[in-house]
Amino acid sequence: MSRHVLEEARIHPAIRDKLATQDSKAIADVEAAIAAHDVVVVGMTQNPFPRRARQLLDQQGIPYHYLEYGSYFSKWRVRLPLKIWTGWSTFPMIFVKGALIGGFRDLAHLLESGELRALLQ
Repeated sequence: MSRHVLEEARIHPAIRDKLATQDSKAIADVEAAIAAHDVVVVGMTQNPFPRRARQLLDQQGIPYHYLEYGSYFSKWRVRLPLKIWTGWSTFPMIFVKGALIGGFRDLAHLLESGELRALLQ
């Protein structure tokens, strides 16, 4: 799979460091969480889909780690690097065994098909 990312040669040298480090703490937090937990849900308040994903995992008895970054009215600058890093534009972002599996609907599909349990084995 290939995603369009602006080539480094097309970014002015004066801002390259800024792009590389801007709000990288959230990415580091998510990286640490996915290294330590089989299932990680990254979400935000007010959005019903992270809550639904957590409820679905709770109903299935699947443990997970939850990280929350603001609401529709706060911390958008913290969430934006996560979207750029993953290429996933919505929340939740759900990781299983270190791999991004998508959002709530993708999680529901993997649960229905039995694939999530297989991934966790």
